Amino acid sequence: MFALQLSSLIFATLALVPAGAHLFEMANKLKLDQTSYLAAQRSYDGWSLFGIVVVGALLSTFALTIAGYRAGREYILPALAFVCIAATQVIFWAFTFPMNQVTENWTMLPDNWEAFRRQWEFSHAASAGLNFLALLLLFLTVLAGAKDTRV
Repeated sequence: MFALQLSSLIFATLALVPAGAHLFEMANKLKLDQTSYLAAQRSYDGWSLFGIVVVGALLSTFALTIAGYRAGREYILPALAFVCIAATQVIFWAFTFPMNQVTENWTMLPDNWEAFRRQWEFSHAASAGLNFLALLLLFLTVLAGAKDTRV
């Protein structure tokens, strides 16, 4: 159980890194003009590799949920963490990815680019909130498990 808890915490923490970066830079990026915004977007080249981390977070939280359920231990909190991480994927595929497609991964900007930028930025902010909540739920899971093992 400890190994599942640890791997879930590690993957959820790593998933929060890019999401948190998007959230904390959003206010400044929303002020940029077209040219500066396109230049700033180049800093995300290669970030698709973080998809591996998201898959790890989904698999480890799902496994932790199942293991907790089977062992008669806390499983609601990791289940909610799994739902939060899964919801980040729904947001990505429904709101973020389409903006990547329309802008050819932010290499060109259509006429109404500000609306696309807002959708892209706010979808990342929502995902950051969900990633943070998932991490918090996993910490609470570990704390609940520690309480169960006290004699």
